Amino acid sequence: MKKLLAVVITVGLLMSLCGIALAADKPVVGLVMKSLSNEHFKKMEEGVRKWADADGTFELVPVGMNSETDIDTQISAIENFIARKIDVMVLAPADSAGIAPFVKKAIDAGIVVVNFDNKLETAALTANGLPEDFLYVGPNDEKGAYMVAKYMGEKLGKGAKVILLEGSPGADNARQRQEGFLRAVKECELEVLADQTAHWEIEEANTVMTNLLTRFPGVQGVITAADGMALGAVRAVEAAGLGGKVLISGYDNQDQAKAMIRDGKIVCTIDQFGAENAIEAIKIGFRIKNGEKFSGWTETPGKVITIDDLN
Repeated sequence: MKKLLAVVITVGLLMSLCGIALAADKPVVGLVMKSLSNEHFKKMEEGVRKWADADGTFELVPVGMNSETDIDTQISAIENFIARKIDVMVLAPADSAGIAPFVKKAIDAGIVVVNFDNKLETAALTANGLPEDFLYVGPNDEKGAYMVAKYMGEKLGKGAKVILLEGSPGADNARQRQEGFLRAVKECELEVLADQTAHWEIEEANTVMTNLLTRFPGVQGVITAADGMALGAVRAVEAAGLGGKVLISGYDNQDQAKAMIRDGKIVCTIDQFGAENAIEAIKIGFRIKNGEKFSGWTETPGKVITIDDLN
């Protein structure tokens, strides 16, 4: 029995070691996301994990931040990937300028880096010795924001009074969304009562919107740069007794946004297909690792979602 037990243990140990060796032979992909308190990134992680498990040719290591302003955690994740000497890193930078030096450090360490979801700032790229046409795989946030705000403008009508709730000022996608909003606002001849950041966060949007409703009780519409901020705006509007009287838009097509559209609490959002965006970035990362050259912008799609899309 002792000999048999020893054989079983030895075989089991060898099988485990073989499994570790096989896992070690697989290339490693680091997926660096922004805040995992944001449903957009939680759904992204879920979708990419499912795809990676089905693919089975590489090891996926997804990481995210505690909040949209937790830049240090994202930097630490990049540093850890550099120390681990992973093969490919796909990165949605929380700060389009501040993350650039760590991208350069990762590339110098031999890691293929693909920027996705939120573009790195051109000036920061060149300041850190990276090309200004550094590859970006992602949606056209200016176009997407324009599409959402245009829909809102058509619903509200010429001269309507609106508030804009923006994302983090350090993020390139926040800047692009602001530009898209303002282009549509001008075209639809809307009156902007306030244009203020809520850093993508639900509670901050609730607080900001509560204060703005006191200042601007005649507001007719709220255009937000993220579904979480739309939820915060809905809470503030309902607390002020204005539920159903102020039109609100979201951005990202999260489950909570679709529920709010069905309930009539927001009128639209936009789907920019976050998981698909990350998967495309990983695929391109492996193509680069295999010798292909990529630069500039690989644009991914977006679609405005309304009640008509959910019926």
